[in-house]
Amino acid sequence: MQYKIREMKKTDWPVVYNIYRQGMETNLATFTVEDLSYEEFDQERLQKGRFVLLDDQQVIGWTTLKQAYTDPEYVGVAEVSIYIADGYQGKKAGSTLLNYLIDYSEKIGFWTLESDIFANNLGSQRLHEKCGFRIVGYRERLGKDRYGVWRDTVLMERRSKKVGID
Repeated sequence: MQYKIREMKKTDWPVVYNIYRQGMETNLATFTVEDLSYEEFDQERLQKGRFVLLDDQQVIGWTTLKQAYTDPEYVGVAEVSIYIADGYQGKKAGSTLLNYLIDYSEKIGFWTLESDIFANNLGSQRLHEKCGFRIVGYRERLGKDRYGVWRDTVLMERRSKKVGID
């Protein structure tokens, strides 16, 4: 498949949110279970690094960066979110989008990307590993899922080889 990537627009929100809801429904992707407005989404994500993946003209995935820490010393560390629509997992959609985000993030000065993934979400862990992430931690009972069950996560990170770390 030949995918295209472009910057996310506000008008993409209904489709982006639908893909996000699909992730919520799997109970593998996020602790978030409440409805999320575009304004809330917009405020918690960086303005740079918001991309959608297209199959023809249809949005089939999205990714964003979020500042990982508020201290200025960590300005080059970002948390990654990536969601792929049902039916496109295992079709190189995730790796296409994540590799694009990685290249972009390095161009704008990020030296570390991290992702907190449910411990039983092996597909997401494999995707991140395939794109150069490694597990750096296991976090027990980090939060409760939509059913009130405590969930463990793995913390994965990718360190840039391009952005100089002195």
